[in-house]
Parts: sequence; structure tokens; C-alpha cells
Amino acid sequence: MKNNSWKKGRGKLGLLQPLLGKWTAESDTPMGRVKCTREFTSILNGSYIELKAIWEFGAKNYEEKAIIGINDNLLTFWSFTSDGKKSQGQLSDGTDIHPEAICFEAQMPAGIARMIYWPDDEYGFHWAVESKVKKGWNRFTEHHYHKQQ
Repeated sequence: MKNNSWKKGRGKLGLLQPLLGKWTAESDTPMGRVKCTREFTSILNGSYIELKAIWEFGAKNYEEKAIIGINDNLLTFWSFTSDGKKSQGQLSDGTDIHPEAICFEAQMPAGIARMIYWPDDEYGFHWAVESKVKKGWNRFTEHHYHKQQ
């Protein structure tokens, strides 16, 4: 079955159209069960997309705010987290994961990392984070998000 909600919009930010809205995922992690909420909102007259992510580990939360927009004609993200870290990266090719993947790469202190969003065949989307290794990519986080009502 084809995921009909994964339709890209117009303009330079149009490929992010399928992500707009509020989404949730739950997963097991080495730190225990986590519930993650990601909310993508168009801001500043459609010039940027804001991401608010909250990771809930029981009573402990981890938060991220990111802005996605055009910088030097490249789709770029700027991310800031509740532990004081920040990162910046650009759109890259994620078609090795899925033909319609939205992928961003960033140079991190430990090396190159990428985060990928791609449609689920039926509903919602998958999200993963991977680090660059000699043999390709090492996935260390993956979630399946569903639209929050």
C-alpha cells in the first residue's frame, strides 16, 4: 500500500511538506523506554520550518529545537539541544535508504552523522540517525512516527 500522505510541496522547503504536523514514536533504548514527539511547523511566512522534539525517558526529558531553511542556496538545519549542544548540517542523498528519503548530514565532534526521514509504506514515517564508518553507515537510532491527533 502506498503512503499517500508523503506528498512534497512547492518551493525550496516543499520536500519537508510531508513532515509538517505533530508526530509521536515510542521505542526501547539502552536508557529504557522513550516516547519522542516531533512537531514541524512552518514559521516566518513560510521561510523556515521549526522542529520541536521532546524525548521523554520516564521523568527525564531531553529537548531539541531546530530551524530548517535555505542558507547559501542549500537546505540547511541548525539544531540546539537541552544539554547545551548544537549542530548544523545540509541536505544530502539518502536514496540508499529509500527513494523519497529526506536526509541531512552534519560534521559532529565524533565524525560525520546523518539523520534520515522516509515514508512508511502505509502510514507515518521512519526516522534514523547514523554515523559514517569505513564500510558505510552505522545506524544507532530508529523510530517509526505516527501523526498525533
